[in-house]
Amino acid sequence: MNKGFTPFNYSLVALSIGTALSAGVVSTAHAQATQAREAQIERIEVTATRRSGDIQEVPLNITALTADVLAEQNIGQLEDVARWVPGLTVVDQGGRNDSPIIVRGLNTNSSGPGSNGGTVATYFGEIPLFINMRLNDVERVEVLIGPQGTLYGAGTLGGAIRYLPKAVDLEFTTGKVYGDVYNMSESDDVGSEVGGVVNIPLIDDTLGVRMSFNFLRDPGFIDYNYVVREGGVSLPDPDWDDPQAVEQNLRRVEDANGEDTFTGRIAVRWVPTDWLDGTLTYFYQKQDVDGRSIVHHDVLADSNRLSGRVGEYESAYRYEEPREKIDELLSLELKADLGFAELVSATGSSSFEADGQRDQTDLLIRLNFSYEEFPAFSAFTRELDNADIFTQEVRLVSTTESDFSWIVGAFYNKIESDGRSSEFTPGFDQFVLDVFETGGNPRPDSLEYLSVSDSEVTESAIFGEVTYEINDRWDVTAGFRAYEYDVTSRSAIDLPLFRSAFEGDPSDSIILDFQQTSADDSGTLFKFNTSYQFTDDVMGYFTVSEGFRIGGSNGVGACPPDVDETPTQEVCALPNEEVFVADTTTNYEIGIKSTWFKNKFHFNAAVFNIDWDDAQVSGATVNGQQPITANAGGANSKGVEISTRAVLSDSLTAYATYSYTQAELTADAPFLFAVVDEQGTPLQDFYDGKDGDRLSGAPENQFSVGLKYTTEIFDDKLLDVNYGLTAQSDVYSKVGLRADGESIPGFALSNINATVSDDDWAVTFYIDNLFDKYAHSSVRRDQADIGLAEFDSQEPNRVDLLRNYGRFLITPRQIGIKFTYNFEL
Repeated sequence: MNKGFTPFNYSLVALSIGTALSAGVVSTAHAQATQAREAQIERIEVTATRRSGDIQEVPLNITALTADVLAEQNIGQLEDVARWVPGLTVVDQGGRNDSPIIVRGLNTNSSGPGSNGGTVATYFGEIPLFINMRLNDVERVEVLIGPQGTLYGAGTLGGAIRYLPKAVDLEFTTGKVYGDVYNMSESDDVGSEVGGVVNIPLIDDTLGVRMSFNFLRDPGFIDYNYVVREGGVSLPDPDWDDPQAVEQNLRRVEDANGEDTFTGRIAVRWVPTDWLDGTLTYFYQKQDVDGRSIVHHDVLADSNRLSGRVGEYESAYRYEEPREKIDELLSLELKADLGFAELVSATGSSSFEADGQRDQTDLLIRLNFSYEEFPAFSAFTRELDNADIFTQEVRLVSTTESDFSWIVGAFYNKIESDGRSSEFTPGFDQFVLDVFETGGNPRPDSLEYLSVSDSEVTESAIFGEVTYEINDRWDVTAGFRAYEYDVTSRSAIDLPLFRSAFEGDPSDSIILDFQQTSADDSGTLFKFNTSYQFTDDVMGYFTVSEGFRIGGSNGVGACPPDVDETPTQEVCALPNEEVFVADTTTNYEIGIKSTWFKNKFHFNAAVFNIDWDDAQVSGATVNGQQPITANAGGANSKGVEISTRAVLSDSLTAYATYSYTQAELTADAPFLFAVVDEQGTPLQDFYDGKDGDRLSGAPENQFSVGLKYTTEIFDDKLLDVNYGLTAQSDVYSKVGLRADGESIPGFALSNINATVSDDDWAVTFYIDNLFDKYAHSSVRRDQADIGLAEFDSQEPNRVDLLRNYGRFLITPRQIGIKFTYNFEL
């Protein structure tokens, strides 16, 4: 599809859709001019500007998906949201990894696990919280496109996403129970989701509680059919032509990328007076993910004896790759009406824990340390990550009638995190002692590598905005944010098996020599916005806004002065690899928001240009190839975003979006794919990012269209039929397709559902990925792994073993039925 849909083709499609919607609205409006009541587009109130206002009257690029829209298109997670928001890309990588969030193409990192660049901030209510939560009991999702640094602070280089949970109702006792049963075309089991909500006023108009829970059991659809039965004993690559040898060494794990996720929330709201409103909330989410959504079909080297044997929905990893994640948030939001202004205080304490395992065999094979000489060699990594975050924001929002309105506030954030990564190579210690006769000691725990780190990040800021209404149609807003941050980190690395087996250290020896690094900085951000109401229904705006992301320390210990003369392997950072600085974006945007034909047709569009300075990019240390962050020169993103919505008749509504983004480097970036020497000189010029290279991770073209047909059946029941089509063009896996990057073909997905409902119940039959499209969302590592045989012909065993490169697969066709029952007591 990416070859046939050029930007011009996409523009024609978008124009045609918009024209068709307009024509339909005109004819419908004329035909129904004499009717007493006509259907209109629902008005949506948003609070993204820290004030409540109609989305069509807010002079910013905001998309809001209400609870109704989420239900209509069967949207349950952020990846689904992105397909309906022009300019937003969320790369679906399954539940095991946090899917990268990219706005307007602002991304330099290669696709794959850990590729999320942190250019978009996510909020749960008023609290910044990075989490891909299940979208249950949510009032709406607001997506702010473009830098939002003045009001939302760090991490908003591209924009901000807000999850707005439903508030506690102090008047009515209500509840809801729901369930979902489904099957995927490639799954051997049935998936399900159940949940409930209850809202109870404890004291009328004063005190109430709202509780919700949700449990998802996703069965998975990818099989791990080449898992070793016993690490260090079983052969990962047996004689593939001998079924008995395969059975003795390997086992099959069906649907190995399944997921169990429990989400719960309890909120207590207290309104003791007419001027004070407070809500205390506890949120909890636990995810048990079985493995990656990666396949190795048609990606192994031709010389690999496993090549051609791996099916379309199979992974060739040697170990299962489960990961458990727990997110918790305790927040207190207070609002007080002071007469001249509303005082808002948002306090949040959150924590994150993760415990995961992954296949590490290929990384070690690539290091040329003779691991492949051990026929039963395989390796896995255990990773533990923890973070505790405290956030406090206080702001005043003016409420008096005046030509001037203002917002002023203060923000504080503290993150304490630690991590531990342990690599295990079962049986390799005894192999070394027997074959190389080192005279060292065995390592029963098989611990080959250990990395431990912890860090503390504090950020504080003051911010404000002031708006002056020049006249009834024209206003101007100026905003600022002054921030500062401090980062300290410690890290230590050990190679226990090497020291025990080769150097004679004790069998349980672990030596951690912690090195500490720190970084700090301060700065200011500005925003200018002006809007003009050309008519009561047509408004234009112009915005200049800035966003930033804090710098920090890479957490890798400094190299000794004589590192170049050290004969043994060193894992350390050179002076230019120890820290990285903040990067910033400046956005110039012109937009229009318009309402036509008595609120039957909305047409919104924006044209933007973003300059990205000191872009943070992923790199690696010269010594030990440890992942680090560095700063590149700069990048630019420009394009257009369009969204429309129309009421075509009392029974038929439609909506469509389109975006085109051209994002590319504006300066050479030597840090992107290769390490550099101590003077910062690239070691391999071929792998540099070059001025003009297209950025990675996001398509240039995105398109969506939705149709909803509503009618009555069985005299008094309502039937809603929804169809949605979302499409995107190709995506680059690496900037400029350098360093063996590839163009991942674009694809289109269709969803359809039908809902029969009464006042208090609804039953929905749905099909997602209607035509069972087989498509890749991103890749892990690069195609150089496939071509390793070209320069490793003398070591065929290494080529046979290598399975590092893989492709993330989108979810196949899913057919299900769900029900909802609402009650009021």
